[in-house]
Amino acid sequence: MTTRVVCVSNRVAIPRRGSAPGGLAVGVLAALHQAGGGMWFGWGGDLSDEEPHEPEILIRDDVTYATIALRRRDFEGYYNGYANSTLWPLFHYLMRSFRYAERQHDAYRAVNRTFAAHLVPLLQPDDLIWVHDYHLIPLAECLRELAVTQPIGFFLHIPFPHIEMLRVLPAYAELLRELVAYDVVGFQTENDLRSFLAGIEYVWGRDAITADGRVTIGVRTIRTGVFPIGIDVAGVEAAATAAAQGDAVKRLSASLLGRKLMVGVDRLDYSKGLIERFAAYQTFLESYPENLGKITFMQVAPLSRTDVRAYAEIRQTLEQSAGRINGRFADADWTPIRYLNRNVPHSALMGFLRAAQVALVTPARDGMNLVAKEFVAAQDPADPGVLILSPLAGAARELSGAIQVNPYDAKGLAHAMQSALAMPLAERRDRHAGMMEVLRRNDVAAWHKRFLAALKAGPAVSKVGGTPGEHNPFQELALRRRI
Repeated sequence: MTTRVVCVSNRVAIPRRGSAPGGLAVGVLAALHQAGGGMWFGWGGDLSDEEPHEPEILIRDDVTYATIALRRRDFEGYYNGYANSTLWPLFHYLMRSFRYAERQHDAYRAVNRTFAAHLVPLLQPDDLIWVHDYHLIPLAECLRELAVTQPIGFFLHIPFPHIEMLRVLPAYAELLRELVAYDVVGFQTENDLRSFLAGIEYVWGRDAITADGRVTIGVRTIRTGVFPIGIDVAGVEAAATAAAQGDAVKRLSASLLGRKLMVGVDRLDYSKGLIERFAAYQTFLESYPENLGKITFMQVAPLSRTDVRAYAEIRQTLEQSAGRINGRFADADWTPIRYLNRNVPHSALMGFLRAAQVALVTPARDGMNLVAKEFVAAQDPADPGVLILSPLAGAARELSGAIQVNPYDAKGLAHAMQSALAMPLAERRDRHAGMMEVLRRNDVAAWHKRFLAALKAGPAVSKVGGTPGEHNPFQELALRRRI
């Protein structure tokens, strides 16, 4: 029997015409197609008041999509609660939004057990199981309790906090114990890996970590590694070139009346530095008045997690900020900020990136940020634009040709905008060429090939957890040093 790749994520994104898949979806689909087919398992978007039924199966091309419903009473605590009001702000060092409730943690564990229970009947003996992101950290442990012995890998798409921050979480040792139930644990950057290993050392001691980064807990040994996610470079180049001739980009270009375009594309989230970005743009207009009437800043920020109060607050703050800036600086034929609080078709978005002279990617903290990479790939190499990038984004480790500036430094960010707009063509070409070389070397295919190679080469899985009620040696080790 041939090896099959089984990807598991919180939400399954079945490709639909005109939709704009996120970075996780692009990466998962690329991995499955490259592997000659496989299965993508996760939540399909439906909620139920009853126990979830058997997964719905859809086969499209060479990929099997297996989706389940979730119980309504668990979903709120699992998704809006523990995943996005506890783990998300904690991992992004945004403690003002951090909340912890034991009942939400219980719901998070319950949903992971539901995932495991419905996944097990679909598994084949030679499967490689690849779990994605912070929603499903406990999944391997849940699978092990159901006697799953296939290799299981985990990739974290967001940053991982240092132990001094992670300890804010009452269940921090439990979270680390859940991660060492995997065979491979992968991160976006070296900093994330170092933070994880610092947590391992704090809970289990330095002897748990080998020189090559492996972690040994009791009878288990797991691999760790850095696997920066990339993009489909050729696909973005082609899409951007085609979109440049489309109606949406032509209308945008006509409306600019010869003005330069500065663009930001971010999900509406408090980790993206949008409030600070708007403030820096105001500082830019104040500090460099020669740009008044000559530059348009377009921010695309689709709605995100509307049921979480913090997201409603940031939306209101940005709308007020945009209104103040436009009210103060606008002229009869010029609007300084165009704020689009909605989704834009992916094809048009690639065209907007190509049309822009400057892109602002300035998150307060980000695992990678693929918009930064897409902007570079979308540019015309003969006359490329300039990327302004936060050093707090994982992409900053690769894209050294960007102007890097702290998102909280309003004056520094304003100066970066002025420098980007005035940068000579020769320098822009040189910076762009260097970044494109990195993007091609670390594209999405390299990402999934490297991770799956590590998973295939991983050590044999020990029967830890085994059947329900069986003694779990590394759980005991974790709890022994939980304080």
